[in-house]
Amino acid sequence: MTFVDWITPVRRRSPRTMTARALLACALLAVAGASGRSVADEPIKVAVYPFELEDFSAAAGAVATNARDVKYLAEATEEAKRMLAQSGRYILVDTAGAQDVPAKARTMHSCHGCVGPITKKFGADQAVVGLITRISRTEYTLLIQVFDAASGEPVSRYFTGLRMGADYSWARGAKWLVKNRILAKDRG
Repeated sequence: MTFVDWITPVRRRSPRTMTARALLACALLAVAGASGRSVADEPIKVAVYPFELEDFSAAAGAVATNARDVKYLAEATEEAKRMLAQSGRYILVDTAGAQDVPAKARTMHSCHGCVGPITKKFGADQAVVGLITRISRTEYTLLIQVFDAASGEPVSRYFTGLRMGADYSWARGAKWLVKNRILAKDRG
């Protein structure tokens, strides 16, 4: 039975039944029209915090984070932001004014529950925290965690190793994880 058959008068149906069905059909159409865009289609407000560096290399204590590290961390952060914003699935929330110690000190990855409360201050739904781990001068790993701002809990974690790479490859690792993990998850 089609929708038209369902609301079309038939001799055996009483006017009261037809009126009830017509009202029900109107109500269903109104609800469908009002929610023409589902919650899943709404862009997610995301706070992308500056990517962080954890150095476990042999020279970790002797060599401080240098200008190159700062540059490549910024490039990795900007690549993740660019891709998320261009996807149309996310709206970036500016975190530049973060006054909380973990955000300023770039220790969001190890702040034990602070990501949610800090992110809620910015009005974001989710947070992205990226962590580059230097194993040696040519071996790195990249971990991107996506947190729910309301609960503060991680909703997803994505990891890649950048073996035999160099610090200039951090942005490529961020691009790969965003494209092949975060945005791929959203598509399917």
